[in-house]
Amino acid sequence: MFKFLKGVVGGSGSGLKDLPYNIGDPYPSAWGSWTHFRGTSKDDGSPVSIFSLSGSDAQDGHLAAGRNGVRRLRTVRHPNILSFLHSTEAETIDGSASKITIYIVTEPVMPLSEKIKELGLEGTQRDEYYAWGLHQIAKAVSFLNNDCKLVHGNVCLASVVVTPTLDWKLHAFDVLSEFDGNNESSSGQMLQYAWLIGSQYKPMELVKSDLSVIRKSPPWAVDSWGLGCLIYELFSGLKLGKTEELRNTASIPKSLLPDYQRVLSSMPSRRLNTSKLIENSEYFQNKLVDTIHFMEILSLKDSVEKDTFFRKLPILAEQLPRQIVLKKLLPLLASALEFGSATAPALTALLKMGSWLSTEEFNAKVLPTIVKLFASNDRAIRTGLLQHIDQFGESLSSQMVDEQVYPHVANGFNDTSAFLRELTLKSMLVLAPKLSQRTISGSLLKYLSKLQVDEEAAIRTNTTILLGNIASYLNEGTRKRVLINAFTVRALRDTFSPARGAGIMALCATSGYYDSTEIATRILPNVIVLTVDPDSDVRLKSFQAVDQFLQILKQNNEEMSGDTAALGLNIPSLPGNASLLGWAMSSLTLKGKPSEHGSSAPVSSNAPLAATSSDSTLVENAPTTSPIRVSSSFDLTEQHATESPTSTDGWGEVENGIHDEDENEKDGWDELEPLEESKPSPALANIQAAQKRPVSQIVLQTKRPSSSSGSRSTPRPAKEDDDLWGSIAAPAPRTGSKSLKVKASTTIDDDDPWAAIAAPAPTTRAKPLSAGRGRGNKPAAPKLGAQRINRTSSTGM
Repeated sequence: MFKFLKGVVGGSGSGLKDLPYNIGDPYPSAWGSWTHFRGTSKDDGSPVSIFSLSGSDAQDGHLAAGRNGVRRLRTVRHPNILSFLHSTEAETIDGSASKITIYIVTEPVMPLSEKIKELGLEGTQRDEYYAWGLHQIAKAVSFLNNDCKLVHGNVCLASVVVTPTLDWKLHAFDVLSEFDGNNESSSGQMLQYAWLIGSQYKPMELVKSDLSVIRKSPPWAVDSWGLGCLIYELFSGLKLGKTEELRNTASIPKSLLPDYQRVLSSMPSRRLNTSKLIENSEYFQNKLVDTIHFMEILSLKDSVEKDTFFRKLPILAEQLPRQIVLKKLLPLLASALEFGSATAPALTALLKMGSWLSTEEFNAKVLPTIVKLFASNDRAIRTGLLQHIDQFGESLSSQMVDEQVYPHVANGFNDTSAFLRELTLKSMLVLAPKLSQRTISGSLLKYLSKLQVDEEAAIRTNTTILLGNIASYLNEGTRKRVLINAFTVRALRDTFSPARGAGIMALCATSGYYDSTEIATRILPNVIVLTVDPDSDVRLKSFQAVDQFLQILKQNNEEMSGDTAALGLNIPSLPGNASLLGWAMSSLTLKGKPSEHGSSAPVSSNAPLAATSSDSTLVENAPTTSPIRVSSSFDLTEQHATESPTSTDGWGEVENGIHDEDENEKDGWDELEPLEESKPSPALANIQAAQKRPVSQIVLQTKRPSSSSGSRSTPRPAKEDDDLWGSIAAPAPRTGSKSLKVKASTTIDDDDPWAAIAAPAPTTRAKPLSAGRGRGNKPAAPKLGAQRINRTSSTGM
């Protein structure tokens, strides 16, 4: 018989050595003769509770009652009854004495008395939590009495335990038995272990062992009395010593006092049914009970009720006990979101509650749910995640973002909703730093490239801003390939003025990633044209950008000049000096037509050299090189086109055309000439009066022979003419290294003394940029062709 009972009780284990759990430290208190231990699983280390009961004899009454409790706990299942996991019996022999121990393994719980001390709740929050706990125990007792026709027999503070989520659960089923008022054997079975119940917890009919009264009483009579004992111990904070103490109601809340008196009625038939207590008691009607109850039956609510509830929940959560919110409401909310029963507004409440957790707890309790939600097909959920990504983005690991989050977020780039596309774009500011280079280059940049031509202007603008912000997370090769093209070719040509402004700001923010050649040939020509943009904000930003990039070029020039001087002192005859300086300019021309590389190479090597020389050297070299290159008017035109420093960077052909237009029609400079001439006109008049001759004719006569003939242009004109041209030609040094090339252009239009200044590349480079926006010199293209035809025909004649 003992072996049979042992097999029934310990069906999941044959002894302590086979117990798949580790037994830890005991709690100070437990029900009856049981000892409550902390424990962990040997498989995964998850926490459990282990209850043990020992006896020296196999026929010991405590062991028999314990076996009854094990059997009942295994078969009775309810959310508010302790969950059974495992049980076994072990026999140990100590000398001649043997000891039998029953082990029950359950979900991890803690004695209610210990949890109350740990929480330390007071006032309204304490009453709300007690109301919720009593509500749960009342449901468990009602389930046993009304649904199962069972009697627990010893409901008290010691028979209640608390889970990590602060739920109250009923256990201690040693006395549990069936009850039927018409079956005497049932009441007798109940009374079989009645001696285990303390006398202070027994109702009067049980103290007197009046079986006739017990049979006529309702099934809840004994347990309703026990529930009254639990209420007294809970609010008084004292363990019940004798039955008379139950009359002391000073600590009982007024809203609960009528029900407290009814469950402790001296007449068993008049005691309040626990199911009626749950339904009608005013004490259970508070915010905490209502909130948790709504969450537990969430699947039965319609969408309107859910939406209203979750919109109020963030504010309501602040008014509830913080520990209950974090340990009870938060898991319920996370589960509801994960399984789809909660609506999108619940995400706001989840993140607000999660903000009250420590980083470790947030990563363990909230983050896994959030990661799963990214795979949701609910657009409202996805929108909510992207709107609040800054609240949890830092907690996401790089691997988690790259493998689990980004693949789902990236779907938003192609969403038909512009709002969701923009949210997806903005979320990359948080996620991009955690992405691998493979994902950035192979996926993210492709999406951003599409968004730069999105139909929504705000999305195009934000794409540029994002690229500027994440530039530091791109590798060097990707930056070289993407940034300038994205900011200049697209952003600066956008018809939306904030997008152009964003392009300028992005270039300035990423200026440290560009070398001098890129700044001079690709950035400045595109930025400087925006100094005449119709939008004042764009103009202001473009001026600031030009100043910033020019300062970078000036610093680079000083560094190059210093390096050149050092090299000249150490190795004066080293031909590599010219190659080093020439390489900076050759990098501007190697991207052009192959046929032009040969003719432009000598000029490229000389141009930077002249640019690094002093002003006097530049002036001396200019007349010397011009006759060598210029032999006829036709040759001059071709040579000028070849020598343009930007003729091979994708803009040269347009530049040459506009240059011809500048020379023949003086486009953009006609208004400046009269203004400049009007300033020195009083001085010219005084000199004319003093020298008795027209100054303008002398200037033109002096200029024409030096530019049209093939001889040296060094013969000095009159001293007075030098003084006049010096005042007009002062801006010439601003052309830098291009002065050598522009010198030749003066021979095309002898009547234009501003030709040397009117030809700089920044003006000519505006055409392709303006053409993209429908602005600038676009109508001038037919005129350029006509000018070339007329000039050629005249040359042929």
